[in-house]
Amino acid sequence: MDEQLKQVNAFRKNTLMGALGIEFTKLEKGYIEATMPVDERTHQPYGLLHGGASAALAETIASFGSHMLVMDEGGLAVGVELNINHLKGKKSGTVTGKAKILHEGRSSHVWSIEIVDEENNLIAISRLTVMVKRQK
Repeated sequence: MDEQLKQVNAFRKNTLMGALGIEFTKLEKGYIEATMPVDERTHQPYGLLHGGASAALAETIASFGSHMLVMDEGGLAVGVELNINHLKGKKSGTVTGKAKILHEGRSSHVWSIEIVDEENNLIAISRLTVMVKRQK
């Protein structure tokens, strides 16, 4: 794992990311990937992946993607609207969130997030709007 990924994943301690086992695996300008286990931490009572856990994964990676785009100018990025459609159930294993920026404006960003299983089957699709506050 490269040094940047190690540094970013170190911030998981004592956060929702840590509690859910979310781990960043790819960081590029305008594109982020992270994995999350499907286990007792992320299950709903029927033993399936909880939709709220999927939503947390989607918002986490896209918000961080916006943060990466504005951090050098002292900017702040905060998710303001999340839409998610749950398409397929999952009982165990790992899901991967793949976030791609669709719009990079001065005061807002819009991201598309796909959550897939190990075979690249689509588990959920999401869109996040991020409010951007710039210092410069």
